[in-house]
Amino acid sequence: MLKNKKIAVITLQNVRNYGSVLQALATQEVLKKIGCDVEFINYNKNGKLSYLDRVYSFTQGKGFLAKLLYPFILIPSFIKEDKVFKAFIKKYLNQQEKEYSCMDDFKDFPITHDIYCTGSDQTWNSGWNNGILPELFLKFVPDNVRKISYAASIGKNKLDDWEVEETKALLSRYQYISVREASAKDIVEKQLGLPSATHVLDPTLQVNKEYWMSVLSNTYKSKYEKGKYVLIYQLNTNPNFDRYAKEFAKRKGWKLVRFCIRHYQGLRCGKAELIPDVEDFIGLIANAGCVITDSFHATAFSCNLNTPMICIYPNSYSSRLASLLKLVGLEDRHLKNFDDFSYVDNTGVDFTDVNKILEEQRKIGWEFLKTAIS
Repeated sequence: MLKNKKIAVITLQNVRNYGSVLQALATQEVLKKIGCDVEFINYNKNGKLSYLDRVYSFTQGKGFLAKLLYPFILIPSFIKEDKVFKAFIKKYLNQQEKEYSCMDDFKDFPITHDIYCTGSDQTWNSGWNNGILPELFLKFVPDNVRKISYAASIGKNKLDDWEVEETKALLSRYQYISVREASAKDIVEKQLGLPSATHVLDPTLQVNKEYWMSVLSNTYKSKYEKGKYVLIYQLNTNPNFDRYAKEFAKRKGWKLVRFCIRHYQGLRCGKAELIPDVEDFIGLIANAGCVITDSFHATAFSCNLNTPMICIYPNSYSSRLASLLKLVGLEDRHLKNFDDFSYVDNTGVDFTDVNKILEEQRKIGWEFLKTAIS
């Protein structure tokens, strides 16, 4: 165990996303386990956006009616999610008080830690972040201070030409780099020509099932019969997704439950769980008979909690999902045809090999962190 190392982490814990806050919690737990004092920089890339600004980002390119109605549709969801995620962060994360939302905010940032770390999630995804965000590459940290990344994600198979030079310059300042996808390792080593990057598990997989079940309080009780419902966790609009999930649940004779990240999703098929507490993300996946999802973190938690899943790749940034399924040997859980209901008779998954692979991969993660932080 490495004692008394102070480490500051910058990641995307404030983007109001279940996977994002849970990977931050896992990162904190992992770093604490190897003896670090962990503190999160209170970074919120959308911090200066009002609710109406956020609505505007959803209505660009849409017609007059959408622009008229969207504030009434989205703002109640924004209010609820702010409440849910702020409560979770306050309860679980050791986060600095002062908020930073752009590179300019870091002009007088105090350098008080031994190590600065770019955390996991889509920190280096220029598409997701609407460009390169230098603060997520620790540009505000002086050259003589150690910089590492832990399970950072680029989210695609290749950098666009316009971002190669700047990304290479920013990453060349790091002493140790680890990334979440095999494709990101290839980008760092082959496309950018930088020294080796280590491919590690997402932090939510670096900690085991027992840890996540401990996050659920002893008083947590599932509303639904364990193993007898299909859980939908859907980030991208896709009518075929809904049709498939509804038919799948019908053929299984199981209840269909929809984890809604926006209130309007409650109008779709399934019993709606409207922006529930973050702990419910763990509980609903843990107790489901099957999870149908297009989400990386819903897939990761399904693997870790040994819940059968069916993965529907999104149109964008599917490389992280593909990388995960390949790693754990569950590529056959990728649904390629919406008319394929073979999973009805083949819902179960033997997680024996998955658990062995995760244990082996965790060793790589621990070894990387011990080296990077020692």
